[in-house]
Amino acid sequence: MRAEEFITKWKNSDLNEAQGAKQHFLELCDVLDVPKPKTTRADGYGFEVNVDKSGGGAGYADVWKKGCFAWEYKSPGKNLGEALKQLKLYASDLENPPLLIVSDMRRIELHTNWTNMVQEKHVLEIDELADVRLRQKLKWAFDETTLPELKPRRSANATTEEVAEKFVRIAQNLREMGHDPEKVAHFVNRMVFCMFAEDVDLLPKKMFQQMLEASLHEPKQFVRNAEQLFKAMAERDGMVGYQAIEWFNGGLFEDGTALPLSEVDIRVALDAAQQNWAEINPSIMGTLFERGLDPSKRSQLGAHYTTPRRS
Repeated sequence: MRAEEFITKWKNSDLNEAQGAKQHFLELCDVLDVPKPKTTRADGYGFEVNVDKSGGGAGYADVWKKGCFAWEYKSPGKNLGEALKQLKLYASDLENPPLLIVSDMRRIELHTNWTNMVQEKHVLEIDELADVRLRQKLKWAFDETTLPELKPRRSANATTEEVAEKFVRIAQNLREMGHDPEKVAHFVNRMVFCMFAEDVDLLPKKMFQQMLEASLHEPKQFVRNAEQLFKAMAERDGMVGYQAIEWFNGGLFEDGTALPLSEVDIRVALDAAQQNWAEINPSIMGTLFERGLDPSKRSQLGAHYTTPRRS
């Protein structure tokens, strides 16, 4: 099948996932000129591969190619984020393939899944399959020898180091403003915790990031805005506006105290919050933070940075 025929057929198709997924994949293989799946998991390349989900339960991946990818389909227009969540539950039992691919038959997303590397997303809309260079990117996914072309060039540890440096800048600026070192360390811990919490949806709707954005052009309101959020996190049945906030009952949020940040520091914190926190390595975050501090500031801060944990 030629790419143009494939695009015309599937761009206008009203087949749902159950009706069209297997046919879509087989015809895509024709377009890419790559081998088609066999029938069983033992072959290392098959349809509807049974898996045990992380956390329990069973499911199946729509397509799996050992050492290359797991692939999940949805019906046209459906949420591909949900498909990606499914694949992440399957990944461990599928030997953690380096690519997690999701498609609604009109759009294909390749999500990189290499260990200790940043995660990247490559998107191909169906019309883009007419471009041989873009098709080549998808074709790389089908062969272990070409797969490294899609491997990110950046490690998760490098990203963690950059983020740690941002918190070093904020902490040292707060110390230079005369704030108590113990309070500075505690406050930095709170901010880092909030960013990790947002990544796993313990803080809903990117609430900490929204708070920073709201404070950016009115930095004098930062303390009020941050304390409203911290106080809600410290209380049972805490609320920010109409949004319920989960109770964080450890010592980190024993009260709502926040320290003032300048517009520059709010911007630095916002840049940190906008990173993909799934890529941040918590096991080295504290070490990098402490190493980055000026030796005199390190001793002044007193309390060691500790990786935030939810109680």
